[in-house]
Amino acid sequence: MFNEYKLLNSMDLVQKNVWLRLTPYLVLLVLEMFIDVSECATQSEIDKHLELGKEYLARGQLGDALSQYHSAVEGDPNNYLTYFKRGTVYLALGKAKNALSDLDRVLEIKPDFTAARISRGNIHLKQANYDLAQLDFYNVLKVDPKRKKRSAEYYYGHSDYPTAIHYISETIEVSPWSPDLYEFRAELHMLNGDEISAITDIKSTTKLQSDNTDGYFKLAQLLYKIGHATEALKSIRECLKLDPEHKDCFPFYKKIKKIEKFIAEAETALENKKFCRMSKRILCACYSNDEQSSEAISACTEALALNDDPSIYCDRAEAYLQSEMYDDAIKDYKSALEIDSHFERAKEGLTKAENRQKQAERRDYYKILGVLTDEEKRRQFDNGEDPLDPESGKGGPPNFHHFHTFHGSPFQFKFHFN
Repeated sequence: MFNEYKLLNSMDLVQKNVWLRLTPYLVLLVLEMFIDVSECATQSEIDKHLELGKEYLARGQLGDALSQYHSAVEGDPNNYLTYFKRGTVYLALGKAKNALSDLDRVLEIKPDFTAARISRGNIHLKQANYDLAQLDFYNVLKVDPKRKKRSAEYYYGHSDYPTAIHYISETIEVSPWSPDLYEFRAELHMLNGDEISAITDIKSTTKLQSDNTDGYFKLAQLLYKIGHATEALKSIRECLKLDPEHKDCFPFYKKIKKIEKFIAEAETALENKKFCRMSKRILCACYSNDEQSSEAISACTEALALNDDPSIYCDRAEAYLQSEMYDDAIKDYKSALEIDSHFERAKEGLTKAENRQKQAERRDYYKILGVLTDEEKRRQFDNGEDPLDPESGKGGPPNFHHFHTFHGSPFQFKFHFN
């Protein structure tokens, strides 16, 4: 006979007393944060039902959420995530039979979906179907999450962050209510240069651990770093609600408050068409957009002295392009890419600048060919004088600055005159 006490001991490895600690619909809200929503159906109508279902779920309107998930399932009957969401709502409504049916369907479509297997195992346990519960939990533990966590730590120690993220993500599938695992993965994401994913994981830690002041502080720092000052202010306020005198959150709050005030003033100024007076950074962007290239180059240079920002380099590069200063534009786009190698604006700008430089060289080449058909200008050329310089032949050393644009030209040629 099956030993119930042995089963309960094995349950400690998965998540002991999970249903006493979290209601089912809260579980779904947490899972929404790490399941790849890109696997959902792409039809706009289905997406709308899923989004509405999520909103109703967040407000605790379970009946309305269930109605939306019904529509989503009808629209795409092969989407395992939609069944899982509906099954979790059924469970929150106390409809275990319906929930079990949806979870069975989930695992038919995607047998390795650990969260569904854990949920189904818990239902079997509560219904005294111990053999079925043991089977589900055995299949969950068969992936050995402890070994995968150790693997993640090993690769972390060897600075192989992508591989470490892979293993810790598999561990999180088994134990999705561990704030420590999310915090570890957030650190890996930051080391791997993926601050957006790090923010998502830190948000998970603050929801799983309501008194997580350190989590709110880290979240505020990251949001501020990527330029989301208003969101950073919200996070730091959550920290101060828990601890008004927090040694890190309080001084950071004062700093962000000043920045947030500046942003509000800038937005007001923008509405009043006075935005370009607010700062060197804003002046740089405004002058560049208005094609006031000289003013833009000056303002952007001053802004870069204060903040080495890839967007500012791109603004100045645009101004250089307007002035046909192609080498300087290319240099600035490359500087932007050195800061952020994935910055699409800089990639596109660099290609544009290089193409314009080639076009300019080609135009100058044909221009010179035309000049040398003129007898007088050909004589000047033969004498080492610049035929395009109006001052040429009036004394002084020859000036060939017009010919400097020939660097990198694909044309190689010689002139022969009779």
